[in-house]
Amino acid sequence: MTAQGKDINMKTLVAYFSAESGRTASLAEKMAAAIGADLFEIKPEKPYSAADLNYMNPVSRCNREFFAKKQVPVSGKIQNFEYYDLVLIGFPIWYGCAPLVVNTFCAGYDWTGKKVAAFATSGGSGIGKTSAKLAPYVKGADVLDARLLNGAGTDEIKAWVESL
Repeated sequence: MTAQGKDINMKTLVAYFSAESGRTASLAEKMAAAIGADLFEIKPEKPYSAADLNYMNPVSRCNREFFAKKQVPVSGKIQNFEYYDLVLIGFPIWYGCAPLVVNTFCAGYDWTGKKVAAFATSGGSGIGKTSAKLAPYVKGADVLDARLLNGAGTDEIKAWVESL
């Protein structure tokens, strides 16, 4: 056990999807470094272009996927996923929830016995019911409260993770 009471054998993964701004990627990288976690980028098989992400265009890819509730195939797979006890999943808030590529990613693993916490970046949306909306995709996990971490520093990140 560490001084904070956490099991030193507990293995943590930071998995994230980041859109074109790179804010979520930057935050996820900072988080993994600060807490000594492994890092995995959630990537769609077909990368998003700027036009795909233009939610102001009703026929953009992100709008078509969202309104059709389409699965977005993920590129890559985490090896030895069973090894992780705590999984922190990061993403920008889209339509008040995780982007569909995150849901597809989550549906591809067995979450039994894991702790899961979402963290998000957003240009204007709040965290809302992000945890509740993610829960069906991480069946068997203990889903913890999500946190909006725009511009979070290392101390805030560490404090949040230690509170889990």
